[in-house]
Amino acid sequence: MMRRSSTRRTGVLPSTATVSTRSGNKAALRELEKIDTFFSQYVEKFDETSIGPDGIEALCEDLAVSPTGIRVLLLAWNEGNVSRQCGQAEEGNKRCEVCRILGPHIILVSSQYLFKDFYLFAFQYCLTEPCRKTLDLESSCQMLELVLGPRARVPSFLQFLQEQTEYKAMNMDQWTAFLRFCEELEIKPDLSNYDESQAWPLLLDNYVEWARKCTMISL
Repeated sequence: MMRRSSTRRTGVLPSTATVSTRSGNKAALRELEKIDTFFSQYVEKFDETSIGPDGIEALCEDLAVSPTGIRVLLLAWNEGNVSRQCGQAEEGNKRCEVCRILGPHIILVSSQYLFKDFYLFAFQYCLTEPCRKTLDLESSCQMLELVLGPRARVPSFLQFLQEQTEYKAMNMDQWTAFLRFCEELEIKPDLSNYDESQAWPLLLDNYVEWARKCTMISL
């Protein structure tokens, strides 16, 4: 479900400002109202603050984008980011470094910090039930490929997940650890210096063991 930001809910208005600042704020407010009006076409009948599966499908059809593509995922994530930013504006917290563009365009993730936030959101986005804490392997593989793309170790890890039979799903700890594993520059490409004592999830220990065996076979 996609949460929808709204100028009516946030109420972030300037108390004192120069004439030029007021003019800029009015222009920004008008733009937000246009965005709010656009998304209001797709909201749930009994919850005007969110867009459900049917609304997302209609939105994707109107924008001519795939409902399972990266653009929709980025849009859903950015809606949450904008909402959090507006809620924290008065405290002066740092601004999100994202650019939201309506229409068939993507949202740019411009920092490592934001990418990690987006990566974690991708896992939670797929949890369709409130009490669900794991993501089935088929969905996990699809999301890892979608979010991480052709990064080193991703194709190999996906192959491992598809071949092994011990795990049927991934949890958040395993999901988060794999991103850290991908970004760990000290680990050699052949994984020869992978250290099991570094509190990696058992899933990654098993993957490394599998990958090393595959390397030995190919030699």
